[in-house]
Amino acid sequence: MTPRRRMVLGTAALASLARPALSQTPWPARPVRVIAPYSPGGQTDTVIRMLAPKMQEALGQPVVIENRTGAGGTIGAGVVAQAPADGYTLLFESFAFVVAPLVAKGLTFSYEAAFIPVALAVVLPYVLITKRDFPGPHDLGGFVAAAKRNPGVTYGTPGIGSAGHLAGALLAHRAGVVLEHVAYRGGQDAARDVIAGNVDAAISTANTLRPLVDDGKAWGIALTSIDRRGSLARLPTIAESYPGFDITSWNGLFAPAGTPPDIVAKLNAALRSATRDPAIAQRLAATGNEAMDVDQAVFADRVARDRATVKQIVAETGLKLEG
Repeated sequence: MTPRRRMVLGTAALASLARPALSQTPWPARPVRVIAPYSPGGQTDTVIRMLAPKMQEALGQPVVIENRTGAGGTIGAGVVAQAPADGYTLLFESFAFVVAPLVAKGLTFSYEAAFIPVALAVVLPYVLITKRDFPGPHDLGGFVAAAKRNPGVTYGTPGIGSAGHLAGALLAHRAGVVLEHVAYRGGQDAARDVIAGNVDAAISTANTLRPLVDDGKAWGIALTSIDRRGSLARLPTIAESYPGFDITSWNGLFAPAGTPPDIVAKLNAALRSATRDPAIAQRLAATGNEAMDVDQAVFADRVARDRATVKQIVAETGLKLEG
């Protein structure tokens, strides 16, 4: 074989090796599916549907929302945990993400190992309210005093293991009182029973309970967040009486573990393009949500911190997260 022929063949071989890399289709090349593991119309579903159109613009592909409900969100999470790590199947979850492993039984996947936190969308404080005829004074001190006089004051929440459930258990522990948890299928159900006087109090999202406070149907007592924020920022926080108290719910985007970093970065940027949009941020604020704009590492740190906080609350209070 002549030197010239060897050079031509060598060049052709190198070209053939490079061709697959050059022909790879940039991500995303098809619609991106986002699993919302709760029912249509709820907090998680509502937020992702507000964000999806702007994310779609940033990605250049449709963002398709699919509700896969059941088992406290674990069915939808399981779908994503078993999906290919290619950025085309994602999970949009809430604070329940860090609680589910302590609540659900027989999981076939690990929440901690199966997912990568991608982007934080919103945060939303929970609020403690009481029924109108709850004995005063109608502030946190009065609530604790009433609970000491009458052990077993009832409080409704969106369910076992919800941020409201954890907040009530931690408050009872810190204040040295006995509160009786009443789990509902959602915050609206708890709100209705507060109005009816069937439960003494409720702890749920500010956007769910604010109408009761604004309309004078219930007393707003305190926020569960570390600082005053959201649609009921005029109320004090539990932390002002019990330093360090901080339970704030959120919604965020997750991808299967092993998803390439460049895809995670593109997804983070797409969601942040939505939360930065003034019109979307205004719509979110109207529903009690504070739009967030943080990088992937910040969200990952928050998930890890909240996971540790939940474990600490369970250990500190002896709380049983069981149905």
